[in-house]
Amino acid sequence: MAEAEATPTPTAGPQLRVLGQFIRDMSFENIMAQKGAPSDVQPDVQVQVNLDAKKRTADNQYESSIKLNVTSKAKGADTTLFMLEIDYVGIFDITDVPEDQLHPFLLIECPRMIFPFLRRIVSDITRDGGFPPLNLENIDFVSLYRNEIARRQAEAPAPTADA
Repeated sequence: MAEAEATPTPTAGPQLRVLGQFIRDMSFENIMAQKGAPSDVQPDVQVQVNLDAKKRTADNQYESSIKLNVTSKAKGADTTLFMLEIDYVGIFDITDVPEDQLHPFLLIECPRMIFPFLRRIVSDITRDGGFPPLNLENIDFVSLYRNEIARRQAEAPAPTADA
């Protein structure tokens, strides 16, 4: 009788479930309408992105947030058309992610999951605020993460050698 080969048990790998999403904080200011600026100006839009993540009290639950600061100014002038600040949060159930990979997972994969919803919200807010809908470009969360790690390492004090 031939000996049966042991079949390796497949590992499930990282598991990610979105439990919820919400706007934690938002502010939209239509400065153009307040000041009566002309509506036929060409906009110059600047977008700043900040990411944050933290553990929640429940087991395997984490928050990951994308904070956007969007400023639209008239091209060739210093006239601000509108400002939008939004903090968009996803709540995730995450299992089977090694501890050393959890930080990048929370700041790359989780924002990648909720970004399409944030993009739609930004588009709706700008349209409802009296402007053409702002369709955000895709964000390279890997580059954002790497740049932040490099910035933190550059700011860290150099270790001193004891004499």
